[in-house]
Amino acid sequence: MKLNELKYTEGSRPKRNRVGRGTSSGNGKTSGRGQKGQGARSGGGKKPGFEGGQTPLFMRLPKRGFTNVNRKEYAIVNVESLNAFEPNSVVDLEVLMNAGLVKKSLDGLKILGNGELKVALTVKANKFSKSAVEAIEAAGGKTEVI
Repeated sequence: MKLNELKYTEGSRPKRNRVGRGTSSGNGKTSGRGQKGQGARSGGGKKPGFEGGQTPLFMRLPKRGFTNVNRKEYAIVNVESLNAFEPNSVVDLEVLMNAGLVKKSLDGLKILGNGELKVALTVKANKFSKSAVEAIEAAGGKTEVI
């Protein structure tokens, strides 16, 4: 059997219903939309969540919390993933992006202290956790806040 010889089994794919093709088709004239009204119009119909004019549920429920427009989101890297770099090299956001450890720069780079660092590095980032600073300095490296 070859790919070009494959066929769908009979009845597994129903034929498309062609509406508006005469009265004998069963879906002629009004094309299965009934007569008049919102559902019969083109572009008509109700939007999701519409409750017939009653205040919809999502509007009746109380609002909670807020979104801080000044929030900063940092690209996060754990200390253990820095073991991939050569000893005594400088690691910053650009180097991490080239290595594929960070996809987007976002609002900066933050280094977290998860894992163990075995290589002495100079790490440049916007923020460090306390445990990350301890891990980097314990391995003989330096941290620089940008």
